Amino acid sequence: MRASGILLPIASLPSEYGIGCFSKEAYSFVDKLEKAGQKYWQLLPLGPTGYGDSPYQSFSTFAGNPYFIDLNELIKKGYLTKKECDSCDFGDNERYIDYGKLYLARFELLKKAHSVSDIAKDNDFIKYVKENEYWLEDYALYMALKDYFQGISWIEWEKDIKLREKDAMAAYAEKLAAEVEFYQFIQYLFFTQWNRLKTYANKKGIKIIGDIPIYVAFDSADCWSNRSLFQFDRDNTPLAVSGCPPDAFSKDGQLWGNPLYDWDYHKKTGFTWWIQRIQYCFKLYDVVRVDHFRGFDEYYSIPYGAKNAIKGEWKKGPGVKLFEALNKELGDMDIIAEDLGFLTDSVRALLKATGYPGMKVLQFAFDSREESDYLPHNYNSNCIVYTGTHDNDTILGWYDTISKADKKLSVDYLNNADTKPEEIPWDFIRLAMGSVAKTCIVPLQDYLGLGSEARINTPSTLGENWKWRLKETDFDEKIVKRIHRMTKLYGRL
Repeated sequence: MRASGILLPIASLPSEYGIGCFSKEAYSFVDKLEKAGQKYWQLLPLGPTGYGDSPYQSFSTFAGNPYFIDLNELIKKGYLTKKECDSCDFGDNERYIDYGKLYLARFELLKKAHSVSDIAKDNDFIKYVKENEYWLEDYALYMALKDYFQGISWIEWEKDIKLREKDAMAAYAEKLAAEVEFYQFIQYLFFTQWNRLKTYANKKGIKIIGDIPIYVAFDSADCWSNRSLFQFDRDNTPLAVSGCPPDAFSKDGQLWGNPLYDWDYHKKTGFTWWIQRIQYCFKLYDVVRVDHFRGFDEYYSIPYGAKNAIKGEWKKGPGVKLFEALNKELGDMDIIAEDLGFLTDSVRALLKATGYPGMKVLQFAFDSREESDYLPHNYNSNCIVYTGTHDNDTILGWYDTISKADKKLSVDYLNNADTKPEEIPWDFIRLAMGSVAKTCIVPLQDYLGLGSEARINTPSTLGENWKWRLKETDFDEKIVKRIHRMTKLYGRL
């Protein structure tokens, strides 16, 4: 069935206290998706973020971001007062997130809420902690320890707790019991509020597309508590790290720095950790987009300590055996494979073997130097078409910077030489909507006709990413009706 949806991170929603969250504005956005005839809301990863604020570098692959907890719900519960929330400084620009101020204000309020909650006596909380013990126990202790050691990575902790020695684990768990409960508390709030929002969306006919990074951050509960999953030496130092080789966009390649998986170990365990991870994802989402899908076929291994990605090498990943194990345990899964970049025949074979739809991004289509797989006449229906992703500029920003030859190709292809500049994004949206791709996803910024100021992320840069936010008045009834008309026109209602 043909369908379409909108890409907008939770953080980019409008809201009262500094960052998008599970507040009334999120429910309003779902209502607008329904009115616009959309069937999907695509998100970025929901995990807690650390240095750089990237959702792709999280302290846990299971935990949720405390920033997304709706403070107004805590006011209703009597955990906080409106005066306490209003008196905090979340920054003074409603268009961009101030993460420094957000961190200080949010955690101060959440700790106040915990201190008056008497949550230990709440039966729903007790049940949640028990059901999620397999990841929550380690995560909550990890975060409590991280606070205790003033934010440094676990590799720099005292040796006994770094190595998770039995006596040390027991001693710190007792010493930091209140802090551990705090982190359990905020995960309970996160999951409860998110589950309510997702249920609301599903009842409105909107499915949630979640996004999971293939790798986990080194500074994470996953690495501290499950070191055998990764390529570490005896001192728990990574042997090699992740990234991408040099290409036309980056002469030094991309050095992501995540630890690499010990795939032999994963195979020996029957991929138990991956089964747990993906099963948990389908509790949170209806559809799961798996980032960097080609890494399951071959992964790029860069020596630990390298300053760039030039001297890496490709090594074999688990291939189809991982997905056979997942299918055997979990049945058919609604997965999108992020298969962007240079694809080898073996990656294409893996994608075909799984049957998952891949991604087609229109901004990658208009390369005047060669024929592109991303041009719509080359699609089959089993794919997801995007005007751009969170890593792309907006259509308007991109179009202003491409070469004359690439722009001429796009004009010839779309036959839009006379289109007004502000209407250019709609030409590309129309191209995506009219394609044979079974699903079309458009970032909201493209529907709004915004430029580079609304870009979410510029890969391999730090400081200005993940900040852009929607204003309540941006996504108005006029836009909603126009999206609905186009969705109906191209048979995606």
